[in-house]
Amino acid sequence: MNKVVLITGSSSGFGELTTRSLSQAGYAVYATMRNVNGKNAEKAQELNGLNGVTVLDLDVTNQSSIENAVNTVINREGKIDVLVNNAGIGSGGYTEPFSANEFQKVFDVNVFGVQRLMNAVLPSMRKEQSGFIINVSSVMGRMVIPYAGAYTASKWALEGLSESYKYELAPTGVDVVLVEPGGFGTNFMAGMVMAADEDRVNSYGELNKIPQQMWDGFAQHLQSEQGPNPQDVADAIVRLIEMPAGQRPLRTVVDPMTGGEGPKVINATSDKVQEQFFASIQSEDTASTN
Repeated sequence: MNKVVLITGSSSGFGELTTRSLSQAGYAVYATMRNVNGKNAEKAQELNGLNGVTVLDLDVTNQSSIENAVNTVINREGKIDVLVNNAGIGSGGYTEPFSANEFQKVFDVNVFGVQRLMNAVLPSMRKEQSGFIINVSSVMGRMVIPYAGAYTASKWALEGLSESYKYELAPTGVDVVLVEPGGFGTNFMAGMVMAADEDRVNSYGELNKIPQQMWDGFAQHLQSEQGPNPQDVADAIVRLIEMPAGQRPLRTVVDPMTGGEGPKVINATSDKVQEQFFASIQSEDTASTN
């Protein structure tokens, strides 16, 4: 029986490419997005025409929307084998002018949306004692690139949330991992949240040009012929799905533009620190029983 995969944010970018790749590989794919009868109607119709793909309307910021989509899949298939939390939103500019509400908008998609989806699918996965969840983070969940404070903060939060789930769910048969893409030429930057407090933004004077110059230069390179291929991220997701349970790395960096050496070093160090921490706890528990 084919594995059943639910993917969020499938209207474009990594989500669309992953949907297409899994369709070609023979999976039963439920590709979700907002506004399937509105602005995404054409894309929904296109993906619905692919082998094994069913498009569902899902807004990661809306609990009832999530429950409707997840229940639809479970009622049809009896299970969800894999959840790919791909939906995300970025931010740009100086961090100070961002209001708490603007920060919340970013976190509502990038962090709370992931929690909502995991909360919805985990009872079924734990009942089956089997399941796999991939949370799409970013190299900016491990390193800081300035002028994206809300986005960076949300991805650092996602990293901690996902790693907590990894350890907590290990005894249940459910595996949780992170994919950390670098920069790619998707439409991600077009939907970034920007601070609405123009007076505070303008108070930076000449310095206010710096964020836009940096992001414009970054975007131009990503869209050029030398820019990395976003299919690399979809391929990494497929490879993780096809790996045996228990053998998947917690974090997978996909950053052909820079090589991702910085995040890889941080990840390796983090793994060692966590291993040492768990070993010390185990030693203390063993000592207390002697």
